[in-house]
Amino acid sequence: MTAGKKTETVTKDADLLARIAVALERIAPGAVATRAPSEGDAFVWEPAQGGLVAVDRVAAVPLPLLQGIDASRDILLENTRRFAAGLPANNALLWGARGMGKSSLVKAAHAAANRELKGKARLALIEIHREDIATLPQLMRILRSDKRRYLLFCDDLSFDRDDTSYKSLKAALEGGLEGRPENVLFYATSNRRHLMPRDMMENERSTAINPSEAVEEKVSLSDRFGLWLGFHNCSQDDYLAMIDGYAAHYGLMVEKNELYRKALAWAAGRGGRSGRVAWQFVQDLAGELGVTL
Repeated sequence: MTAGKKTETVTKDADLLARIAVALERIAPGAVATRAPSEGDAFVWEPAQGGLVAVDRVAAVPLPLLQGIDASRDILLENTRRFAAGLPANNALLWGARGMGKSSLVKAAHAAANRELKGKARLALIEIHREDIATLPQLMRILRSDKRRYLLFCDDLSFDRDDTSYKSLKAALEGGLEGRPENVLFYATSNRRHLMPRDMMENERSTAINPSEAVEEKVSLSDRFGLWLGFHNCSQDDYLAMIDGYAAHYGLMVEKNELYRKALAWAAGRGGRSGRVAWQFVQDLAGELGVTL
């Protein structure tokens, strides 16, 4: 190979490597905190990326728009206020019917508590994905030595057969030598009251040498939550109250009888009533009216 061809080949290789480097920078994840964050109100725990990813805008529904869950709303909000103020508070499990505002309530309570702090250190919300529960002790160690208070949130938490990651959660919440840090609280939502499928618990009863002890091992996880807040399918009155609240908040100008007729027809088409169904109807109606939400 002549010197000229060799130089040309080296130049092409260098150009190719430069393009690859630019492409990798473009698709690379953003900067991730490996220590407790000093600023910001919301984060997502991404252990595969090395730490905490900041969330600029939380998809939160205003607290007054959460209708039909008054008792759970008041209990969780008061528990969150106490924790934000440095007082004792309980881990909370929000369980029950789909689409009834469990995760929306967690985010709304966090936002409401922060609004009331007025200049004091703000409460940080950290979402941890179900598949990352086994890394919860690692996150706890990062947060333990920090002065800020952290609300950890896992949406749609449940465990299937042969899944042993629930043991990490048990140890992080109340067990183990370190236990849960005083500046950390854990909220979880689930469709299951005991976080385990019923057939899994029944199988434990039928196959274990001591059935009661086997079931206790599974059920004891939910006992780590001091607050159990149940969410149930809403009545027609609650569903229409949700529709009224959304329509007033977003200025959807529709005659009430016509609004109710459309809302009930939408729910019938979806096969049930819930907060999620109400929000989906409002989105459809806003699009029809040309209103931006």
